[in-house]
Amino acid sequence: MATINPVQFIQQVRAEVGKVVWPTRREVLLTTVMVFIMAALTAVFFAMVDLAIRSGLNGVLGMFG
Repeated sequence: MATINPVQFIQQVRAEVGKVVWPTRREVLLTTVMVFIMAALTAVFFAMVDLAIRSGLNGVLGMFG
């Protein structure tokens, strides 16, 4: 494994950080809103699935109980 001079390492890190493309405020806001919408839709979906399974299970158990 090659040893790297600490100064050379810092220079390489700065060069790599300079290549990073940071998102704009609008992009961050848009993706945040999309995440909240998808989380809400997922929650509603799983609530409906839970309700369907619970109703079906109560119906089956009600026939034998």
